[in-house]
Amino acid sequence: MKTPQPTLPCLLAAVHKDDNDKMTSQPAPLPTDDPVRPYVRAERPNPPAFAALDLGTNNCRMLVGVPAADGFRVLDSFSRTVRLGEGLHHTGCLCPPAMDRAIAALAVCAERLDRRPVRALRAVATEACRRASNGAAFLARAKHETGLPITVISAREEAELAMESCTPLLAGTGRRALLFDIGGGSTELGWVRLDAGADPRLVGYLSLPIGVVTLAERFGPAGFTAAGFAAMVDEVAAQLAAFEQVHCIARELRHGGVTLLGTSGTVTTLAGVALGLERYRRQLVDGAVLTGAAAEAALAVLRALGPDGLSVHPCVGPDRVEFVLPGCAVFAAITKVWPAPRVIVADRGLREGMLLRLMRADRQRSRPARRPTAA
Repeated sequence: MKTPQPTLPCLLAAVHKDDNDKMTSQPAPLPTDDPVRPYVRAERPNPPAFAALDLGTNNCRMLVGVPAADGFRVLDSFSRTVRLGEGLHHTGCLCPPAMDRAIAALAVCAERLDRRPVRALRAVATEACRRASNGAAFLARAKHETGLPITVISAREEAELAMESCTPLLAGTGRRALLFDIGGGSTELGWVRLDAGADPRLVGYLSLPIGVVTLAERFGPAGFTAAGFAAMVDEVAAQLAAFEQVHCIARELRHGGVTLLGTSGTVTTLAGVALGLERYRRQLVDGAVLTGAAAEAALAVLRALGPDGLSVHPCVGPDRVEFVLPGCAVFAAITKVWPAPRVIVADRGLREGMLLRLMRADRQRSRPARRPTAA
């Protein structure tokens, strides 16, 4: 099988060194008759840092970065599996052990932020806290114990933030794009209009209340069987039918100029398998293009491994064994309903979108007000 190669640029580009990054040259010596003035070497101030925190159904993630020419440069990142949505499908509320795990992870984030002050922080929670009856109480506890002001965002904003972070990967790809983010408690889809010379515009979105955690809890070990996997695919595909009926995405695909872009651990895992990586490497995965054949082959590899094989696979690991095939089932359902010839893979999403928004807002605040022109 010929594996696809990454073809698109990376948003989190390192800052290119140039003369502006160097310390300025020394000034001329001060006059000898002015001994009071100090001899000072002028230095370029460090750019301000910004932080974005995403408390999801399965993971707690944080990203700290500074503005750079092509987006931002990462200073610090954190990710921990907390399974906040454990049992939520059955009980409708967050369970104490899951909340404790999340609080512990948030405490680590707060400690890191104490060591590295930032100009602005945005911390958000998604589907688990949107759905749980005790979600608001849990976030109040999190603020009391860690000091982090976490707010719940809507499904639409979740889709918009993913679109914002993935915009560079869509440049020159066509006239429409279908973005999908397979999360722990939900799957977000965005139908995007791409016009030359204009920013992408979200013209439709869907928050499907199905994610890797919900499917894993419902199907359990049966998800590893052929019949169980097929049942997961069929269930997800059935729930995509209404979105297809409204936007006629399949027809648009047949006319051409439509790109599918996936951002999630499921999609990046499929790319890592398709690329034959011995260990996960973000710089090779982010922006990679999966053909339909390559995606199907990677799915077949993961399904054939079984729990033991998945636990030792370099792109999976023991913490994600029970969630990989449910995520693959969601991916398979999306590509079954909308069979695109290729899928762009994005190792970016909510956190990156939040950072870009924070930095853009800061730049707008820093611009001097324009003087009114004379009539």
